[in-house]
Amino acid sequence: MLAAAVAALVLAAGCGGSSGGGATGRSAGTTHTRPAPAPLQIANGPVQAADPAAPPLRLKLEATADPLRVRFHDQPRSGLLFDLDTGEVLWRRLPDRVLPIASLTKMMTALLVVKREKPTAKVMVTKEALAYKGSAVGVLPRGKRIKLETMLNGLLLPSGNDAAIALAQRVSGTVAKFVRRMNEQARAFGLSCTHYTSPDGFEDAGNHSCATDLAALARAVLDQPRLARIVKRRRAVLPFPIKGGRIYLFNNNPLLRTGYPGTIGVKTGFTNAAGRCLVAAAQRNGRRLGVVLLHSPDPGRQARVLLDRGFRLGR
Repeated sequence: MLAAAVAALVLAAGCGGSSGGGATGRSAGTTHTRPAPAPLQIANGPVQAADPAAPPLRLKLEATADPLRVRFHDQPRSGLLFDLDTGEVLWRRLPDRVLPIASLTKMMTALLVVKREKPTAKVMVTKEALAYKGSAVGVLPRGKRIKLETMLNGLLLPSGNDAAIALAQRVSGTVAKFVRRMNEQARAFGLSCTHYTSPDGFEDAGNHSCATDLAALARAVLDQPRLARIVKRRRAVLPFPIKGGRIYLFNNNPLLRTGYPGTIGVKTGFTNAAGRCLVAAAQRNGRRLGVVLLHSPDPGRQARVLLDRGFRLGR
C-alpha cells in the first residue's frame, strides 16, 4: 500500500443520505445535505502516489456565490467546475443531486485495482467477462491471461465492460464480492451520494453518485500515477495475444479527441438513463481545473466553455 495520505479539504456543504452496501432510501434526481464536519487542514498542490484507501479531497462548497456565472441553453442535470488543488468551486449546478453515472463507475473500479494489484499481475479472460453488455475492448481471447496494465487501459480508454468484469474477478474472485468492496471503499471515502451495483456501470438501477463525490474521485484517480498516465492518453498501442500481436485502444474523452489544450483525463459515461456524462480535467500554467457534467446534451462543448472561463479567471 502506498504510504502518502491524501489530505482533506474543508467540506462545508455536500451530499448526504445513502451510503454504499445497502438500500439507499433515495431516488435518482433528489438533492440533500448533511451537516458539515469540523474544518480540516488544507493541502495545496498535487499529492502524487496517494494511498488509495485514504479519504479523497473534498470541495469547498460553503460560498454563497461562485466566481463564474454560466447558464447553458440546454443545462446539464448537474455539474461542477473546480480547482483540483485548492478545492475552490468556480461554478456549480445542483452538485449534490443524485443521478445515474453509467461508466463513470469505472473510476472506482480502477482505484480498487491499483490498490490491490501490482502492474505485473495477469488477468484471466473468463466466460463471464465475454458475456458483457455495452461498450467493450471487444477482442479479449477467452482463457488467455492479459497484462493487468493493458486491461486498465481497456477499462479507461474505450470503457470496456469486459475489462471491468475481468478485473473485478482478478481482484475479488467474483463480481459480487468486488462490488461489495466498491461500496465499502465509497463509505471509507465518505462518498455519501454514491452507491454501486456493478464494476462497469452498464445497469443504472441502484448505481448512482453526485457531482461532488465524482469530483473527489477525479482527484483520487489523478493522484495515482498508474491511472493518471492512462487517462491522459488519446490512444494506446499495446502488446496483446491476438493476430498481429498488438491492440489499439482509443480514448472516448471528447476533450482529448478534439485536442483541447492541457487535457489530463478523466472518464466518460453514457446510458439512456444517465445520459451523456463527463468527468474531465485540464492543466494550464500550473493550474489544474476539473469539471463534472451529468446528463449533459453536449458534455464536450460545455466542458470547453467552463474550462475556458475558469482558466481566464486565473490570469
